[in-house]
Amino acid sequence: MPLTVLDHALAAHILTRLRDHATPPEAYRPLTRALTQILVTEATRNLPVRPISVRTPLEETEGVALDTQIVAVPVLRAGLGMLDAVLELLPGATVGYVGMARDEATAIATAYYCKLPPMEARTAILLDPMLATGGSAAWAVNQLYEAGAASVIQLCVVAAPEGVARLEESFPRLQIVTAALDRELNDHKYILPGLGDFGDRLYGT
Repeated sequence: MPLTVLDHALAAHILTRLRDHATPPEAYRPLTRALTQILVTEATRNLPVRPISVRTPLEETEGVALDTQIVAVPVLRAGLGMLDAVLELLPGATVGYVGMARDEATAIATAYYCKLPPMEARTAILLDPMLATGGSAAWAVNQLYEAGAASVIQLCVVAAPEGVARLEESFPRLQIVTAALDRELNDHKYILPGLGDFGDRLYGT
């Protein structure tokens, strides 16, 4: 399973601000958008392209166009903070949604919503800021493959080794792009050093 951890000075700078407990929601949202743009740029590095011709103000030249249809799929609710950045870079993408709720006592996520556009032969970009145990991600990725996605790319802000290992075992074709591979999960299944509850910090709730 391809795992890409960003090695980028600006991404590291933004991630540090997202980790900082003093960063308020009004700063958290634009920081999330900026980091997601870097993640998307890396994630789309090897998408298929086809040659096209265009005319510059001076002459005809050869270029390329993306040769796959993109579906962006945020995991509710935290993944919504990443969606606008994806659509800014990929305005032709369609959007699906999956909803997962984590039981704080058991750390097990339960699905409560799944609404997907046509997925057959398309590239799905799953937006889930925190890859912890991998339970919710595994369910979401499975929905995308079952719906016919040709490939799935998961974007996350931070990932735990435990979650990466779980997805690697279940989905060897899945590509994960993250800003950081953190140390471990604690006894409550929160990522360490992590950045807290992403949705709470994003929306101030």
